Amino acid sequence: MPERHQPEPPQSKPHQPEPHHSELRQEVSELERSSATAARLFDIRRVIGGLFALYGVIVTVAGLTASDADLHKAQGVNINLWTGLGMLALGLFFLVWLKLRPIVPPAAPDAPAPSDPDRP
Repeated sequence: MPERHQPEPPQSKPHQPEPHHSELRQEVSELERSSATAARLFDIRRVIGGLFALYGVIVTVAGLTASDADLHKAQGVNINLWTGLGMLALGLFFLVWLKLRPIVPPAAPDAPAPSDPDRP
């Protein structure tokens, strides 16, 4: 009777000790800090305010250097100047709003409930 080849049992990975609870807590707090920094960095008010302020400066400068022909085309209204000042005001509004009311990340729960078996 031919010999049957028995499969080898799978090699078990060497046991790595689980990280200490304080190490996990430290890692979580570090991730929360970096997440809060990213949230402040990419706040939509910063993007909108910055772009409106930048474009407002550009259009205002174009309005200040407008020729008589440009003013005649716009029926005597320096539309670039007024639009640029409006954009600049809106951009500054968003940036001041960001400064006065910054994003506050939600508070992390202190400890899991003891009745929750899935959480350590």
